[in-house]
Amino acid sequence: MTVLSVDIRKKIYANDCCAIENLAFKAQPGEFVAIVGPSGAGKTTLLNLIAGLDQEMQGSITFHSGQERRASPRTSFMFQEPRLIPWLNVQQNLELVLTPRLRAQPLVALADLLALVGLSGCAAMFPGQLSGGMQRRVALLRAFIIEPSLLLMDEPFQSLDAPTAEQLRVLLQALWQRTHPTVLFVTHSLREAISLADRILFLSERPSRVILDLPIDLPHPRLIEDVPVQNLHESLLRKHPQLLAGQIAPASERTAKAAFLRVINGGVVDPG
Repeated sequence: MTVLSVDIRKKIYANDCCAIENLAFKAQPGEFVAIVGPSGAGKTTLLNLIAGLDQEMQGSITFHSGQERRASPRTSFMFQEPRLIPWLNVQQNLELVLTPRLRAQPLVALADLLALVGLSGCAAMFPGQLSGGMQRRVALLRAFIIEPSLLLMDEPFQSLDAPTAEQLRVLLQALWQRTHPTVLFVTHSLREAISLADRILFLSERPSRVILDLPIDLPHPRLIEDVPVQNLHESLLRKHPQLLAGQIAPASERTAKAAFLRVINGGVVDPG
């Protein structure tokens, strides 16, 4: 069982802009961790660093079991777009990610896998013949078909209509509970994060760091409209109204600070 440890001291872009600084966390085997933060906070950059697609940083990203360091685990990456090869049919797109060793293993029949994600009879279809939601189902199946130990997901359900996105969230939870990879899921939606994750990491504005590591103690599976999900969403934003903007100060602290600044600037403080 491999633990992911992330300790990024500094990540600087080519234009000398510091994207990430002193960002550290651990993800336990099989844990579903959502990552939420403002636009430009470096969430995609963080996933690219963990995946090894970008290695220019100060710090370390390690995988270990106990005191023993391990090689990078089998990793899948699901991007913001499906990224299916347009001249390959569904079956060929899925087979493309299989190594010779995996092809030799007795995997579940492709027809059964397609049925599992609601795509029965679609093996010979090309991406251009599929709806956006169907393409995301293929991409989700492609991410799981190699049975990854680590699954990185960068806003995979963005731009979909609400019912389709909810169907895919339900499917994701079913596949995750079936195979138990460690999941890092980037999203702008706090409700989506609460509906999916065991923990949510909230990032600050750039240069980003973790400002809140929040466990979600709700049973799986969850729907985004479930009352406990809605209640937690509302209570979090009441307590931290600027949380999604990358600021952790609670409402009372921000009100007091604003009043103090008005006083020292000669303004009039509203007694209410």
